[in-house]
Amino acid sequence: MNEEAAPQQSDRRFPRLSLHAQMLLEEYHTQLPIYRQLQAVVMDRLQEIRQQAHIELNSMEARIKDESSLAGKLERKGEKYNTLSDITDIFGARIITFYNEDVDRFASMVESVFDIDWQNSVDKRKMHEFDSFGYNSLHYICRLPVPLYHDPKCPQLNQIRFELQMRTALQHVWSAIQHDIGYKSEIETPIEYHRNLSRLAGLLELADNEFSRTRNAIADYRRRAQRLVQSGQLNEVMLDGDTFRSYLNLHPFDKLNRKIAAITQAEIQPTSLLPWLPVLRHMGMKTLGDVERLIRNYEDDAYRLAAFQLGSTDIDILSESVALQNLSIVYILKNGGGKNGLVRLFDAINGKRTQNDDLAAIIMEQADRLALID
Repeated sequence: MNEEAAPQQSDRRFPRLSLHAQMLLEEYHTQLPIYRQLQAVVMDRLQEIRQQAHIELNSMEARIKDESSLAGKLERKGEKYNTLSDITDIFGARIITFYNEDVDRFASMVESVFDIDWQNSVDKRKMHEFDSFGYNSLHYICRLPVPLYHDPKCPQLNQIRFELQMRTALQHVWSAIQHDIGYKSEIETPIEYHRNLSRLAGLLELADNEFSRTRNAIADYRRRAQRLVQSGQLNEVMLDGDTFRSYLNLHPFDKLNRKIAAITQAEIQPTSLLPWLPVLRHMGMKTLGDVERLIRNYEDDAYRLAAFQLGSTDIDILSESVALQNLSIVYILKNGGGKNGLVRLFDAINGKRTQNDDLAAIIMEQADRLALID
C-alpha cells in the first residue's frame, strides 16, 4: 500500500473523517509496531512494580486503541490534535487493586519509575462530585524515561505518552456497569434512574472505604496480638488462626517433643500443627494462656504415657505433633472425656475410621495401668 492510496482507503472506511484526521489515522497504522513494543516494555515494568511492592492486584490490563475506536475519537475531536503524539491514550494500561490505599501505594511506585506528565494527569478521586464514584480513578499520563529503557533503534519509545489508570475493583465494576447501561448524566437519563444509580454509587463507595478500614483494623489486631505473644502476655491473646500461628513460632512444644524423642533416640519429623487449632478449641481452649497451661499442667503425664508406649519399641521417627497429641489425650482423660472423647480426638486428627475406636480402647487400657484416669 503506497502513501497516496492509504488516505483513500481511510476515506472509504471512515468517510466522515477530515483529511487531517485521515492522516493521523494513517500515522497510527505506521506507528502500531512501536506501540506494541511500548506495551510489552511498560507491562513488564508494571509487573516488576507489583512484585517489589508486594501488592495483590485484582487485575492488570493493557490495550492499544483499535482503528475503529481511534477513528471515532478523531471524528469527535480530531481537530484538537496536531500530531498523533498529542493523543495520549492510544496505548493505555489499567491497574485494579482491591483496596483504596493500594492505589496510592502503586501510584507512588509508578512515580519513581516513569516520567509523569503532571499537567495532563488527574486524580478523579478528589473531584468529590456526589455521583462521581464510577469515575473515581487515578489517571497518570506517562513516558518511559531513557534510564529505565532505551532502544537506540527506536527512540520514539521514550517520546510516546501513554495513559495509566489506577482504581479499585469496586470502582472498576461500577464503571463497567455504567458503561453497559449507557449511563452518562442526569441530562441523558430520567431523574428517577439517576437517583437510583447515585444511591448505589454511594453504597459502593461506602463498601470500598469499609473494606479498607476493616483490613487495616485486622492488620492492627494481628500486630497487637504478635506483640502480646512475644512479650508472653498469653492470657490476653484470644486463640485463633493468626495468634496460634504466632504462638507456634515460639516452638512451645519443642521441649516435650525432644524429651519424648529421647526415649528411643528418635528423629522428629516436621509437620504443621495448625490443623490442631479446632481440636484445642473443642477442648475448651479460648486463649493462648489456656494452651500454655495445657503444657504446664499435663506435660509430665504426657511424657509418662509416651514412655509407656515407646519404651519397648525401636521407633526412630516421630511426628512433631506427638507432644501435642499426648497432651490432648491426657487432658481429655483427666477431664472426664473418657473413651468417647478420645474417639472424637482421633476422628478430628485422623479422619473418621473404625480403627479410631480400637485405638481409643488401647489408650484407655494404657491410661488405666498408669493411673492417668481420675
